Parts: sequence; C-alpha cells; structure tokens
Amino acid sequence: MAIKTIQAPIPGIFYRRSAPGEAPFKNDGDSVAVGDTLGLIEVMKNFTPVQAEYPGRIVRFIADNEEPIMAGQPLVEIDG
Repeated sequence: MAIKTIQAPIPGIFYRRSAPGEAPFKNDGDSVAVGDTLGLIEVMKNFTPVQAEYPGRIVRFIADNEEPIMAGQPLVEIDG
C-alpha cells in the first residue's frame, strides 16, 4: 500500500481533540474511512474539521496537538 499525506487546508492552530480533556479524534495505528475527522484547525475561534481523504490506517500524526500550522503543511500520514 502507498502512504498518503493529509495536508492542512488553511493556516491556524491544529487540535487533535474536540476539547481539553477529551480523547483525540484518532491515534497512530487507528483505521480511518473517508470523511472521518482527524482533527480541527482553529482560526479566530472558527473551527474547520480536517477529514480523512483516503481510507486506511494512520501511520503517524506529523503535526502535534495545539501546533501552529500553515496551509499545505503535512498533518497526518495514512497507509492506504
């Protein structure tokens, strides 16, 4: 299988969970389907979901929780 990368659609702050204290949407090694939420990008209190574009298994999260990111920056690798 080929490893594919999900990139940030917009700049902002990347969050792997919906709220502090909540479990992450997904973890390394989890299976994902197209449309599964992988994280959120926050820009001025507006949250944009980052969704899986490919089915497969998460190899690793490249971006950390609460990391400032730029548009086009790699966020997650999926083996699918």
